Amino acid sequence: MAKLSELIIANPDVTSFEDLELLVAHAGESGHMFIEFDVKPDYRNTPKKWEWRLESAFTRGIHYDQ
Repeated sequence: MAKLSELIIANPDVTSFEDLELLVAHAGESGHMFIEFDVKPDYRNTPKKWEWRLESAFTRGIHYDQ
């Protein structure tokens, strides 16, 4: 299980919610089955429905344009 707090602490170079979405998507692709939202992201641009966006990113992974 991936914990959001651990992802944030282990990646101090992530400074925006969009970067966090990419990090969460990568965690989903890396074999984690679940993600725990144990903290609220404290970025200036964190949206109100941040849980939904991160869950979606975790589930869909990263899509590359072909």
